[in-house]
Formats: sequence, C-alpha cells, structure tokens
Amino acid sequence: MGKGTVAIHEDIAAFLASHADEGYRAFQAKLIPNIDAGAIVGVRTPELRKFAKGLARREDAGEFLAALPHGAFEENQLHSFVIAQERDFDKLVGEIERFLPFVDNWATCDQLSCRGLAANPDAALVRVRAWLESDHEYTVRFAIGVLMELFLDERFRPEFFAWVIGVSRPEYYVNMMRAWFFAEALAKQPAAAEAVIASGALDEWTHNKAIQKAVESRRIPAEQKDRLRAMKRRS
Repeated sequence: MGKGTVAIHEDIAAFLASHADEGYRAFQAKLIPNIDAGAIVGVRTPELRKFAKGLARREDAGEFLAALPHGAFEENQLHSFVIAQERDFDKLVGEIERFLPFVDNWATCDQLSCRGLAANPDAALVRVRAWLESDHEYTVRFAIGVLMELFLDERFRPEFFAWVIGVSRPEYYVNMMRAWFFAEALAKQPAAAEAVIASGALDEWTHNKAIQKAVESRRIPAEQKDRLRAMKRRS
C-alpha cells in the first residue's frame, strides 16, 4: 500500500472516529438491516457530504476510490459522494461502473447521484440498458433510479415503462424501486402511467405498492387517487 493510500485512509478513519454517533449508528442499523451493524460507524450524511468535497480535491482521492471493497458503510457513502463530483461524463460512468458491484445496500445505492449522467442522455440510456441486465441487485436498482430521476420529465419515452416492467427479479429492494418508479411516473406522466397500471402489466406486489405510494403522494390529485384505489389487485 503506497504512502498516499495510507495517508488518505488514516484521514478518513480519523474523521469517522471523531464524528461517530452511537445513537445514530443504532438508528442506521435498523434502516439498513441487510448489512452488518458492525460496519456502521454512525456519521450523519451532511457531515459525510462536507468531508467528501475535500476528499474529491485531494491528489490521492483516486487511491481511495480504487481501494475496494471498503470496510465501513460510511466509506461507501463517501465513495458515492466523491464520484458524484466528477464532471467528465466518461470518467463518471467509469467510476460508477467500478463501484456498483460493491454497493450492498439501498442507502448507498440511492445516494449515488446520477445527475452527472444528464450531460449525455443518449449514452446514459445505453448504460441503463446494460445495468438493467446485471446480475447484481443494486446495479439494477440504480438503473431504475436513473430512469426515475432523469427520464420521467422532458426526456420521457413510453418505452422506458417496458424496460422497468421487464425487470423480473425476486429482490425486495429492486421491486420497491420499480414501485417507486411507477409512483413517480403517475405524478409526472399520469396518463401513460395510469394506462400501465390499468393494464395489469406489473406483478401484483409491485402493482399494489406503486398504487400505495402514489395514493400517499400530495402530487396526485384526489380523482386520480380514487381511480388508482379501484385498480388495487386482491388475491
């Protein structure tokens, strides 16, 4: 391990130790039950984001990004926040694709910002299609999240619905993201999304969860909520 790598890892370890909050660690452990609670230090997200800004400017930042897998949940969070600051599209995609196989929870997945991919939407969609075919749970979740964040407004195309419908996987966190995607679509593309719900194209769990999340949204008008409630499927 090179001198730079030692330096940056020592600095990160010192930062995490000095900002650890046992109460917050216990809270995080309950929110993210699928990872070892011992891997959670308990550092709050605003503090991680602030520290990551400094990390991204360091000459040895690349050595931290290359040191995968990380041991602590917060190191993965820092990794997400550091690479989100990359402004070169190709470099950003490269860093995302290097990191995604090591993402092991919904929080890190969802806090890996995809906004930089908007610099080249067509190229981003090529990567989304590839990520949707991944064997890795959180790579698929991230891909659906990209569609939700970047492609439900002016970049929307109806075929994106078919992409998400076509994801057939057993994992809870993938299907929760599918439901979230369609709940967002019901707010942003109401006619097209409601037609999908009415068609019954989604599996029952995702169908009903999308309706539930949409009905809970303040962005969905009351009359649309009434129609959606009537579409709930009952076994």
